[in-house]
Amino acid sequence: MNAQTTEALGGIAKEIRAETIISIYKAGSGHTGGSLSAVEIMTVLFFDKMNINPQSPCDPDRDRFILSKGHAAPVLYTTLALRGYFPIEELSGLRRMGSMLSGHPTCFKTPGVDMTSGSLGQGLSVGLGMSLASEVNNKNYRVFVLIGDGELQEGEVWEAAMAAAHFKVKGLIAIIDNNHVQLDGTVEDIMGIEPLADKWAAFGWKVLCADGHNLIDLSTALDKAAEMSDSGPVVIIAKTVKGKGVSFMENKAEWHGKTIEEQHYKAAMRELQYESN
Repeated sequence: MNAQTTEALGGIAKEIRAETIISIYKAGSGHTGGSLSAVEIMTVLFFDKMNINPQSPCDPDRDRFILSKGHAAPVLYTTLALRGYFPIEELSGLRRMGSMLSGHPTCFKTPGVDMTSGSLGQGLSVGLGMSLASEVNNKNYRVFVLIGDGELQEGEVWEAAMAAAHFKVKGLIAIIDNNHVQLDGTVEDIMGIEPLADKWAAFGWKVLCADGHNLIDLSTALDKAAEMSDSGPVVIIAKTVKGKGVSFMENKAEWHGKTIEEQHYKAAMRELQYESN
C-alpha cells in the first residue's frame, strides 16, 4: 500500500468513526465500543480489498461480507453509506421505525448487507455455506466474516471452523475483532479464549495476526489471506481496542452499548476533530 492510498484510507477511517458516533448519538441507542474497534478493518475491506459494486449490490460475482457480530451494525451502515450503497442521510434513521437501518443488519432491508445477523455465533456457518456455494456454482468470490472475540465463546463458531477445514473450502477468510472486552467485562474474566492462534491452527485453519488499527498491517494480512485461501480457510486475528479513537470509551465494557449523551458526543467530536455536515 503506497503512502497516497494509506493517507486516503486514513481519512475515510476518521469519517467512518465520527459518523458512526453521530448516528448512534442521534438514535439514542446502539453499540459504540465494538463498532469503533472495527473501523479500520471495515475501511480496508470496503475501500481497498473487496470486489464489490455499490451500483450492483446483488452481483453474483461480488465478494461477500458477513458482520457476524451484528450488534456492531452502526459501523457497517456508515461504511456502506460512505461507499455509496445509499445516501449518508439515511444514517439519521438508525434504529427508527420504518428505516432501512435496523438495530442489527437485515439483508432484505439494507443494500450491501449479505446476511441478517445479530444472534451471535452464526456468521461463520453462513460464510461457510456461501463459500461452498461458490465452488458448486464455479464462482471465484471470497467471503469475509468479521467475528467478535467474545463471540468465540459460542460453540457454533467452532463447529463451522471444524467443517470449513474438513471440506478445505476456498476463499473463506475470517477476521477476529480481538478487542478483549465484551458486554459484561473482559473476555478473559468471563470465559477465556486463549491461546487463540493455536486453537484456530488446531482446527486446521491457516492463521495470520495483524494490528487491527494499522492500515498497512491490515492490508498486508488481507493480501496474504487472499493468496492462502486458495487452498483452505484462513483466519486473521486482528488486535484491536474496544472504543478505539475516543479516550474515555477505550477498553471500557460499559461502552459496549451505553447511550451517548450530549456531553459524550461533544467530547468525542472534539477528540476526533470532526465537524458533521
